[in-house]
Amino acid sequence: MPDMRFHIRWPDGSRDACYAPSLVIKDHLAVGQDYPLDEFLALTRLALGIASERVRERYGFPCGRAEAQLARIEETARRQAPGTVYVEAFEE
Repeated sequence: MPDMRFHIRWPDGSRDACYAPSLVIKDHLAVGQDYPLDEFLALTRLALGIASERVRERYGFPCGRAEAQLARIEETARRQAPGTVYVEAFEE
């Protein structure tokens, strides 16, 4: 199963390289797109959930790295002022 990173810029200007265990993130986020913070959270929850489930179907257990990444995204989001998250790049 191919994994990847998606690079984002938070509303405060900080940047993160986020892990996804599947290319499914590309079905939910687009490079060069700004997403309102709440929408970005909803889309990443959905995409990382699907990716983790694909790992479960293939290996018999969910992807702990995807779950940990989602937890880090949610924690960082709690510290952000309202604004948009910009998707800078995908890295396979």
